[in-house]
Amino acid sequence: MNDQLPALGALPPALSALPAVTVVCGHYGVGKTNFSINLAIDAARAGRAVTLIDMDVVNPYFRSSDYAQDIEGAGASLIAPDYAGTSLDTPVLSGAIEAAIDDAWAHPDRLLVIDAGGDDVGATALGRVSAHIAQGPYAFLYVVNGCREQTRTPQEAAELLPDIERQARLRATAIVNNTHLARYTDAAVIERGVDFAEGVGRLLDMPILAHTVPHFGPITQNGATLAADSEEAALVRTISARPAAAPAYVVQLYVRTPWDRA
Repeated sequence: MNDQLPALGALPPALSALPAVTVVCGHYGVGKTNFSINLAIDAARAGRAVTLIDMDVVNPYFRSSDYAQDIEGAGASLIAPDYAGTSLDTPVLSGAIEAAIDDAWAHPDRLLVIDAGGDDVGATALGRVSAHIAQGPYAFLYVVNGCREQTRTPQEAAELLPDIERQARLRATAIVNNTHLARYTDAAVIERGVDFAEGVGRLLDMPILAHTVPHFGPITQNGATLAADSEEAALVRTISARPAAAPAYVVQLYVRTPWDRA
């Protein structure tokens, strides 16, 4: 039995060492906003000065800015479009974005997380500041999810990335596997997800930084260590038992549909 299970909110080494400017992108519905929120909150709790920029202008239901209380409560800052929190999807980009990028490069101990929409509109919005991002070191994380329409096979996920890169005017640098079914996730889902993500990685010749595992319990203020017999622990072991697999990253399910919030 592996007693060295990750704590809830503990970042895998590759995510802890991300460069100061990190873009998170992915096709619609893969869970990139929930991943972005977890990354920002957990990096802030680990001691980095974090700013999260909500540049996802694609869908009004799944935006980082809707979770400002969680983000700012963890000590991270949030920059959101002028129309965030409304039904308007006009991409309004503030000069604060480029200033935040410059500030992150000037202080490498900081982390700027840019939550960008992966569809044409979202990636195009990112493209408006891509020339500035490209002037310095950055990571571009491609979030994939084998449980979502249009990305159910490695080939489908791999074929979508060139369009995202073209619209964003940036090249992806690594993959994050976010294949799960929230509270309905079991070991079989995780196994299929690891296979799926590794297939995407081979097709794109790109490393996988982490495989996410959903936390089933209530959201806590300071995180909690996984119990040895918990459901999350079993899913983590499913990943750790795979030879050469990227590490597990246990994430909170912050982002929920409006009907789930009722």
